Amino acid sequence: MLPDQATGLLRNEADGAIAQLVLAHGAGAPMDHPWMNQMTALLVARGIRVVRFEFGFMAARRDDGKRRPARKAEHLVGEYSTAVKQLCGQTNDGLPTLIGGKSLGGRVASLVADELYAANLIDGVVCFGYPFHPAKKPTVLRTAHLAHLACPALIVQGTRDPLGAREEVADYALAESIDIVWLEDGDHDLKPRKASGETFAGHMETAAAAVERFSRRFVEISNRP
Repeated sequence: MLPDQATGLLRNEADGAIAQLVLAHGAGAPMDHPWMNQMTALLVARGIRVVRFEFGFMAARRDDGKRRPARKAEHLVGEYSTAVKQLCGQTNDGLPTLIGGKSLGGRVASLVADELYAANLIDGVVCFGYPFHPAKKPTVLRTAHLAHLACPALIVQGTRDPLGAREEVADYALAESIDIVWLEDGDHDLKPRKASGETFAGHMETAAAAVERFSRRFVEISNRP
């Protein structure tokens, strides 16, 4: 399924939806990458409407097939904010609204979260595989804003994620608003090794279940019309 050309948003509706999630892709793959499709299907099955969009660098790649480097997260904040405001302008059913994404998409969502939360446009932020630091650069942290994040947040992270393993993250100063669900032996895509006894399918299910639980925190308290 490709995005609606008029809006640029790809919506997957859920029967009896309890919340909606704006889900952004990572640096190297589009919004309809198999990982994104699988997570979307799992979330929709749990009553979460998923709305996806592509950052400009990825949309341009789709148009002409030329691979472009991802832009820095800080330069994508405006695009993310615009997508959320566009969705809010189209939807008025009172569902709690979450934003988030995989890797880069989740990081951008976390950067814009407090602004949108203060404006009463969103209820929370969800990050799958948050890139706490660049690959092989554990001292170059991307956590400054996470130390004082006011917006409720959920991070679903593999314990051996090369961009933020459990042992590393334990030493970071993170806001109390952030909950982390750890997936045993998961990598940056949440995939475990076969020898661990865990499965990728099981980790994806666990991740989706965590998002559903997180979403239900806002079902009764969301005060948007």
